[in-house]
Amino acid sequence: AFSRKFTENFMQNVKFSFISKRKVSYTVSGILVVASIISLLTLGLNQGVEFTGGRSYVVKFNETISVEDVRDSVAKEFASVADAANSSVEVKQFGDDNQVRIVTQYQPEGLDGEEANDVVDRLLFAALDQYFTIDDFGFEEFRTAGDGVAQWGIVSSEQVNESISSEMTVNSIIAVLIALVAIGLYIAVRFRRWQWAMGATVALAHNALLVIGIFSMLYAVMPFNLEVNQAFIAAILTIIGYSINDTVVIFDRIREYMGLYPKRDIRSNINNAICATLSRTINTSGTTLVTLLSIFIFGGETIRGFVFALILGVVIGTYSSVFIATPIAYDCQRKKALKADEE
Repeated sequence: AFSRKFTENFMQNVKFSFISKRKVSYTVSGILVVASIISLLTLGLNQGVEFTGGRSYVVKFNETISVEDVRDSVAKEFASVADAANSSVEVKQFGDDNQVRIVTQYQPEGLDGEEANDVVDRLLFAALDQYFTIDDFGFEEFRTAGDGVAQWGIVSSEQVNESISSEMTVNSIIAVLIALVAIGLYIAVRFRRWQWAMGATVALAHNALLVIGIFSMLYAVMPFNLEVNQAFIAAILTIIGYSINDTVVIFDRIREYMGLYPKRDIRSNINNAICATLSRTINTSGTTLVTLLSIFIFGGETIRGFVFALILGVVIGTYSSVFIATPIAYDCQRKKALKADEE
């Protein structure tokens, strides 16, 4: 047996009119969307180097190091010469346990080209010199490891300029929009009702906007990094895919009930369909959240922001499938039916 007496009938006999509460959910979501837009316009986002430009380094040490210690040292060094918005750094283990990847948005004021590279390289050396236990290891050895002159130091480096970062910003927005349009078309074709496609697409856009808005509102106060980078865009696309899965399950059950009980009004069929799928919705979301929370707590600093976005996406996506996507589909169908009756 895979169940117990207190779980085998979990959410099986729920009777609740979700559709009658849609004005409440519209109001709550409307307030959150407006708050997100205001935050984006006033506070902005903590954008990563991919969207603002900056430099990326792979540094190899002569012995095993602590990534956390390296991160603290680099962050402290860059913070000493720049404000918080221009001194953001990201440090991750890269391959072996004596190698890290360091990304910084710092740009020396009034400098560019080789002069700017030299300033940033020297700041990096000042932060990391203490971790090299080698005699006669200086700045020139540190910066020439990638040229084969030295064995330890900067193995590789690359710069993301403003034109590339602008292109990545545009491409990221296009990727999200294409995902929304493609899923909307899929729903319209699968269920042969544009109203259901409208509900699903609006709900998905609502999910993405709320996650982005929450990142905007919290990045300055959370104890971990809420940076908007390529991983964040991947999280948004993952959230869109996850959210539509639950919505499709509900829509499938509504279509089934409409076929089985054609004489019932659509409101009853929709409410009954949501109630019938509620157990599956909560179980799926619950098990996903348990996994994500474990990764969030024990997975380390570097992926915490990414996992936090997924956690928000699961919670908001589950809510929107029941309280946004389905009610909007209902309202669109109801208005069409009323218009047909008037004609």
